[in-house]
Amino acid sequence: MVGVSSDHAATLEAFAQANHINHLLLSDFGRTMLPAYGLMVTDAKSPVYRYARRAYIILDSKGIVRYVRVQANPLDLLKPDDVLNALKGSGA
Repeated sequence: MVGVSSDHAATLEAFAQANHINHLLLSDFGRTMLPAYGLMVTDAKSPVYRYARRAYIILDSKGIVRYVRVQANPLDLLKPDDVLNALKGSGA
């Protein structure tokens, strides 16, 4: 599992330490990956312009996208069981 954020790498490192997160967190501070997956707010009139959307993406071993779920509200988190069921059902 990998987390990707538009936050700076130093911010992610501090966040991981403060919250005892052991999985890899990657920074897309330059905002190159997030737009490629359609996961960035691109409406210049939006108060969250250039912010990342909360999303869950499952890739298989060949890098093929097998599952995508983008949350309308970034505060809405999927339950761990929902993520595991998506993984099992994805064929990845």
